[in-house]
Amino acid sequence: MQVVGDRWSLLVIRELIFGTHRFSEIQAYTGAPAATLSERLRKLEKSGVIERRRYSEHPRRHEYVLTAAGDDLAPVLAALGDWGARHVMRARTVSAEDT
Repeated sequence: MQVVGDRWSLLVIRELIFGTHRFSEIQAYTGAPAATLSERLRKLEKSGVIERRRYSEHPRRHEYVLTAAGDDLAPVLAALGDWGARHVMRARTVSAEDT
C-alpha cells in the first residue's frame, strides 16, 4: 500500500493500463495537479512500477510505461472497479431512489 495506496498513484496506473503515456495526457485524464503528478511519477518509477522513456530529444520529452510489476497491477485495478460497480454504484442508485 505504500507504493500504490494513494488516490493519484492508482489513477496514474489506470491511465497507463489504458494506454495513456504522456505527462499532459495523464494529468488531463486524472485531474492531478502538476506538482502532485510529478511526485507520484517519480515515486512509482523509484518503486519499479513504471519506467520513464525519452520520446523526443528537442525538446527533451519523456513518456511513462508500466514495468512487469506495473502490469501485474491490472487485475487488482479491475477487481477494484468490479467491486465499485457492485457496491458503490448500487448504493448510490438505491440512495437516489429513496429521495
